[in-house]
Amino acid sequence: MHNAASVSASLGSVGLLRLVGVSWSWTLAAGLGVYLGTRSWKYFYIAARTAKRDLNGLYVLLRVKLALWRYMRSGSNIPTIFAETVKRHPNKPALIYEATGETWTFNQLDEISNAVAHWARGQGWVPGDVVALFLESRPLHVALWLGLAKAGVEAALINFSLRCDPLLHCIGVSGSRAIVFGAELADAMLEINSSLSQSMVRFCTGDLSAEHLAALGAQPLDPLLATASRHPPSPCVPPKGMNDRLFYIYTSGTTGLPKAAIVVHSRYYRIAAFGYFAFRMHPEDVIYDCLPLYHSAGNIIGVGQCLIHGLTVVVKRKFSASRFWEDCIKFNCTVVQYIGEICRYLLSQPVRPSEKGHKVRLAVGNGLRPSVWEAFTERFGVGQIGEFYGATECNCSIANMDGKVGACGFNSRILPYVYPIRLVKVNEDTMELIRDSHGLCVPCRPGEPGLLVGRINQKDPLRRFDGYANQDATKKKIIHNVFRKNDTAYLSGVEGKAGMAAIADSTGNFDCDGFLQKIQRLLPTYARPVFLRISPQIDTTGTFKIQKTRLQREGFDPRLTTDQIFFLNGRAARYEPVDEELYNSIVEGRMSL
Repeated sequence: MHNAASVSASLGSVGLLRLVGVSWSWTLAAGLGVYLGTRSWKYFYIAARTAKRDLNGLYVLLRVKLALWRYMRSGSNIPTIFAETVKRHPNKPALIYEATGETWTFNQLDEISNAVAHWARGQGWVPGDVVALFLESRPLHVALWLGLAKAGVEAALINFSLRCDPLLHCIGVSGSRAIVFGAELADAMLEINSSLSQSMVRFCTGDLSAEHLAALGAQPLDPLLATASRHPPSPCVPPKGMNDRLFYIYTSGTTGLPKAAIVVHSRYYRIAAFGYFAFRMHPEDVIYDCLPLYHSAGNIIGVGQCLIHGLTVVVKRKFSASRFWEDCIKFNCTVVQYIGEICRYLLSQPVRPSEKGHKVRLAVGNGLRPSVWEAFTERFGVGQIGEFYGATECNCSIANMDGKVGACGFNSRILPYVYPIRLVKVNEDTMELIRDSHGLCVPCRPGEPGLLVGRINQKDPLRRFDGYANQDATKKKIIHNVFRKNDTAYLSGVEGKAGMAAIADSTGNFDCDGFLQKIQRLLPTYARPVFLRISPQIDTTGTFKIQKTRLQREGFDPRLTTDQIFFLNGRAARYEPVDEELYNSIVEGRMSL
């Protein structure tokens, strides 16, 4: 606020002096004097150090914003933007399926998605209806949600690792009228089939016997698509614009049941376009996409470059550390995607010639630890890391545009109101926001931990917050009186990790093996507790809230507690007691988490 007032006073003095006829040289000198009288030289030091980075960020921001403005003015949406891409690159490979080597050109992807749209309309679905997609990553996944979007139908992209109750929850919370599942997930469907509404239509893609289809009450989808028209469908009525819903992507569910985040057409474009311009991609790039297509990293940051900018994307069914660089060489990939753990897995692989024989120049992702960053770039010869931060639903995404090791992005100090985001202080024990005497949030100083917030403006596609299918979940992410009185902002979370589960067991006979068998059935790998802490009882406050602070402070160090602590050894597929030797192995990185 002080800086804004200083700039305002300086500009005001410049305008006044020019109005009365003072020369430009004396006017600028006077304006500088006013500014320095109200502000220290520190601002100029910061401006000089960050100007190049911030101006580059401003260029990217304006380029995305202008494109969005143009698309909104013309009534465009993601399918119509894709149609423009098809006209530019009709016979160019759009998607390559690594598992089979099958290649879809932009024309083919367009035609198959047209067939999906005609099939969807033949089912009687109308704009606003929702269809769940539950299949492993492959090009058809893209054609399905894109074709549904051409018919105005919204897809719910279900995590293919989910089982039982979490799977039922995700299908139910979206309000889906039908589900398309892959034959590879038939067993997971059988587990929940009797709990699904009888009115929900079921379709299967892939090879599944007639007996299995009958048991699931499902119809084979592939022959229906093969006979559907491949001509462009007529436009939706009412038409879908950039601020209408495209599909739902689910939060990970590590701290509760997954939430269905609403992705509107403008959000899909902004996420993909920011990645494209911030990290200087170009249409000749080939992206190796080994991340699941049910989430935004794989489906928007990756596939979005294909649909919007005409890049070729190699779709990997599942990540393989041993095949990673061989695949990159085979398909001439120039860009790879990662999450932090992928880089660590690659570094743990034995040295092989392919890790330096590739053409990869850029790795895009998030969660890359500083300790792994330099080792990754040096060993594999990748020239640029495109690290970013941003949840699917957030309005405060940031990106590392200048290659600073360990940074996930920046917030401009000289242009803070162009993209109004901020780190604000919280009580680290309760995670409650700390406020000043005026009731506003308190900005963090450099080096202080905090939560990232972004001011909400529903009229601005870069700052809108569309929330979740569940309105109560949406309200919990909106806070008030942040930057100024009566404003609203999106509140980011703490990074979601299952970490440790504290369990009260007064009998002393807790069954770790039985517990593991149950969570393997119910929870995806990332949501299973890495550590278990077995206590005779769980300490609570006077208002019966669990006292988590002490548990967090003690962590999994067996020297700090008499409770039993167990570690989930992924290779051995069991929980093992944590003693001092195992503790040291984990801390020193000799035992992987």
